[in-house]
Amino acid sequence: MGPRVALAVHAASGHGSAGRLRPLVEQRLRAVAADLVVVEADTVQRSRALMVRAKDAGLDALVVLGGDGSVHQGVQFCAEHGVALAAVPAGTGNDLVRGLGMPLDPVVAVDAVATALRVGARRRIDLGRVGGGAWFASVLCAGFDSAVNERVNRMRWPHGRRRYDLAIVAELAALRPRTLVVDTDAGTQELTATMVAVGNTGFYGGGIPVCPEADPADGLLDLTVVGEVSRLDLLRMLPTLRTGAHTGHPAVRTLRARRVSLGGDNAWVAYADGDRIGPLPIVAECVPGALELVG
Repeated sequence: MGPRVALAVHAASGHGSAGRLRPLVEQRLRAVAADLVVVEADTVQRSRALMVRAKDAGLDALVVLGGDGSVHQGVQFCAEHGVALAAVPAGTGNDLVRGLGMPLDPVVAVDAVATALRVGARRRIDLGRVGGGAWFASVLCAGFDSAVNERVNRMRWPHGRRRYDLAIVAELAALRPRTLVVDTDAGTQELTATMVAVGNTGFYGGGIPVCPEADPADGLLDLTVVGEVSRLDLLRMLPTLRTGAHTGHPAVRTLRARRVSLGGDNAWVAYADGDRIGPLPIVAECVPGALELVG
């Protein structure tokens, strides 16, 4: 007898690619599941409510078909309810799937998930947790990059990638390094910084390896702090972020910690896995083995 599985579909993910992939993914999962419940929702609240309803009916695994935002909601549910998570990437970024070394091609991914469900393959990874509340599987950030997110969320025009491009230009014009206080189990540092990233896995922003050495099974969070840099320095550094070579820049510091507090007089806002957390100060900790994965 196979596992009881819920498939959470966020049809709009990837400009509609998740909706187009649904029939194929559903077919492959029905071939290995004893029972398959399909959860389709267009809001976070409805999605979470439907997931809980599926859990109450008995559930062994949740498969998320969507992008990073969809997977992030699946992480919250699975970590809280002790359900194994699988992801079929159908978004524009797919950073968690990339960070876990899972297939980025959705057809290859669903075949891998179906095989793992059939043979019962499971593994556990760490998660980050903010103040005992929200979980994050990829990266928490604050400073320049989160300011770009804040500006994008206030903009109503243009749409798509151009909105981010304009937000980056605007935030570069407003760039002012601020005081950042980083408190870890290794001690407290007060820095003048441009941004900070706290990684459970390495990627954010659609494939940027901001914490390139992050390992989601080592019980630690990786920190990347970009210190005081000019607008020109930051522009020159941005291409190196795509390769992970930014960690060799003299203004960049890296460290690892089980628990980290971020504060300081900076008016920064934290984002985790692309979701707004709120203003600093915040405390993030690594919770070893908090999430079970299918595969």
